[in-house]
Order: sequence, then structure tokens, then C-alpha cells
Amino acid sequence: MNPSTSSARCEGQSPADDFMDDWLFLSSDSVRPQRLEVSREDQATEDKGKLKSKLISAWNSVKYGWSLKQKSKFSKSSPVIMLGQSYELSDQEDRDRFWRSFSSLLWLTYRRGFPPLAGGSLTTDSGWGCVLRTGQMLLAQGLLLHLMPPGWTWSHHAVRDDMDLQRGLKSKGGPVKRERKLSLDSHLNRPMEASHRRVVSWFADHPTAPFGIHNLVELGKSSGKKAGDWYGPSIAAHIIRKAVAASADIPNLVVYVAQDCTIYLEDVRALCERPPPQPWKSVIILVPVRLGGQDLNPSYITCVKKLLTLQCCIGIIGGKPKHSLFFVGFQDDHLLYLDPHYCQPTVDITKKDFPLESFHCKYPRKMSFSRMDPSCTIGFYAKSQKDFEALCAAVHEVVSTSAETYPMFIFSEGKSQSDERSNTPTNNITYIQRKKESKKNERRRVDTSSSMDEFVLL
Repeated sequence: MNPSTSSARCEGQSPADDFMDDWLFLSSDSVRPQRLEVSREDQATEDKGKLKSKLISAWNSVKYGWSLKQKSKFSKSSPVIMLGQSYELSDQEDRDRFWRSFSSLLWLTYRRGFPPLAGGSLTTDSGWGCVLRTGQMLLAQGLLLHLMPPGWTWSHHAVRDDMDLQRGLKSKGGPVKRERKLSLDSHLNRPMEASHRRVVSWFADHPTAPFGIHNLVELGKSSGKKAGDWYGPSIAAHIIRKAVAASADIPNLVVYVAQDCTIYLEDVRALCERPPPQPWKSVIILVPVRLGGQDLNPSYITCVKKLLTLQCCIGIIGGKPKHSLFFVGFQDDHLLYLDPHYCQPTVDITKKDFPLESFHCKYPRKMSFSRMDPSCTIGFYAKSQKDFEALCAAVHEVVSTSAETYPMFIFSEGKSQSDERSNTPTNNITYIQRKKESKKNERRRVDTSSSMDEFVLL
């Protein structure tokens, strides 16, 4: 999606079709006439517009649906790295483990047919909500790590009503009797499946869902955004933070958003620490960055790879120009991602055993690092204070050698001073040092007032 416009343009649409974006997949009763009497000419124009909208929507979905089933080619000679795990595809066991892990990631895409968003009649986020969807996927990954046991994977074949029929003994003169027996896998998976479904329900396309599209759009109003606008990765990070803070479902989890490419450790500790004997709160750390000007600076590719090899990394809200994606790993010089642009019908999560298949993707996709948009938000998760300290050490080691001129982001002891505007150095202000300054020890403060897309330009 194009950050220079307030409303994103679907790929393949001309500027003349921009007005159609907000009306994709609208139900027939979601648009009510302003007047009781409508001329035949106006009615014909309205019907023509609805038909055109449906045709464009159908075409975009069919086009993406075809590409969805095209499998990316993966090499057996090099490992696939995904969220801190390495998979050797030449080994059948490892290959199966990779497919299970990938298909267990929550896939949150465009939806159509949900209740109208507040302040309008939109019943779909197709064409403008992709950054919010990638933000949902990053948060979902953090929630799965927070609530599910280590190494959990979704086993959809084991959580159906899988009652094995056993052949009984044939009685004299009677038919063969069969009895139903619950499989062991079903017994073991049902408690985890309940947690899995609970996490999915939090992202439902309904006003009551804490992390659903309705609530995220509502929280975005404080940042000057509304339904149909383009949301950048940085704004998405702050919306996620507000949504988690407002939710009563996960009181032991907080979200911290870095400021000016700096993680202020004292601020994180203030969020997580609680009076004894209460334990330290788990934390999701989101770091909005911009890794170049118009294009990705190649010097950061190695750092992005190293971050994705860390088990504390929960993915990247990123993408390519005009197209937000959720990056979860890489192989060689290609990123592994989940794409939210496939528009699916809304699922009624109030129904018992609602279908989960549309929330998981079967087809891993890849794209070249060279196509990556420089604007992104990187996510990390720490369950305990010990995990947080380990996260700081591991991530600092990676980013401290991320580039010759600037690190991707930095850690700083102390608190942030977001309202600080003076040029007077203090102990709480973080400076990033250039290696090629005329003076050996001269340091320069990062100025965000003129940076593009709400990011510090590195």
C-alpha cells in the first residue's frame, strides 16, 4: 500500500477506480439511500456501481486465489529459518516439522460481510486494512507464545470429532456391533484447542472482539485515522499497544513501543515490574524502524536475518511497496511471509466449533529481500524477567553490528523524554554516533520531525 496516500489503492486499479476501494464486498443492505425517493436514473447508476464493485472484488479475489495456490520453490540445500527455528528441508522429519509449524501460525486476512464499522457502512477492510491485519498476525504470534506450551502446533486432524469406530464381536444371529472411542490425540489436544480457539476469537471481525478490526479502527481515531485510511507500521504498533492495555483477557501481558529507534530499559521495567509476590509481566516489544530511504539499505539485510533467527523474535510488520506482509523467516536471500490480501468471508465465532481452516495458511510464500519496503515494525516477546534480560543481550549483540554507519535501533538505560525538544544533552537522551564524523567523539541526535512515514530515517 502506498504511504503517500490516505487511502490505499488495490493493485491493478487505475486512479479513476479509487472511489471503489471502500465499497468492496459491501452487503446489499449496508448502504441505505439518503432519500426515500430515488430517480430511475440514480437507481440505475447505483445498481451499476454495485455490480462493478462486485466484479472488481471477485476478480481481485480470483486473481489472488490462483496465486495463493502456487507454491514457492524452496531449496533443499540450505535451511529455512522461521521465528528462531531452523529447518533442513532435505530431511523428511524436519520438512514435516516445518509444515506443521508454518500452518500453525495464525493467518489474519481481509474479511468481508462483517458488521459495519463505526461511523460508516464499510463491511470489509479489503483494499486498506492490510497493515492492521499484519499487526494482528504479529500480536497473535505473541499471544500464542504467551498462552500455549513451548513447541505447540495446530493439529487440525486431531481436534475434529475424531471418534474411531471399533469393530465389535459378532453376536449369535445378530449384526456386528460397533462402539465409538475417543482417540488419544483428541484427548490430549482438546485443552490446547480451547486456548487456540479463544485466541482466534479475540481477532474476530466483531465490535466486541478486543483485537478485531472494529476495535483497532476505533483505537486508531486518536491518531487521526479512520476506516478506509492507510495505517503505517508505526501507527499499527501503537494501536496494538492500546488494544492490549485495554483488554481484560490478558492482564499479565503488556506491550512496549520503542521511541526514536530506542528501547528505554527503565520504561520497560516500569511496565513489567509488580510488587512482590506478583510475578513480572510478560512483554511484547515493538520497534518501528525505517531501513533506508526509498529502498531497503542492503547493509541491513544481514541484521534482519539475524533477528529472525532469534527465538524471542515474533515477526516483522513489513511488506513491499503498496503491499503489507507479515515476515516470519527467510531462506538464503528470500523472506518468508504471510499475506493478508486474500479476502475471505467473515467467520461467526459465536458458533460452537466454528471452522478454523481460514485462520491458517497452507502455502508458505517467499520474496526477495531487495523488494522489501524499508518501513517496518519488528516484534519481540519475553515471558519473564530472565527472558527479557536474555532478549536484551541477544538483540543488542545483533543490532550493534547491523551497519557501518548506524545501528538498526539501540538500547538505552533510563527513561524516554518524548516531550524533550532542546538540543541540550542529558543522561536520558540517546544519541547515535556516526563513524565518519569530522570529530572523533562528536555525536548527533536523531531528529524525527522531518522523517518520512513516522520513522527515524537511518
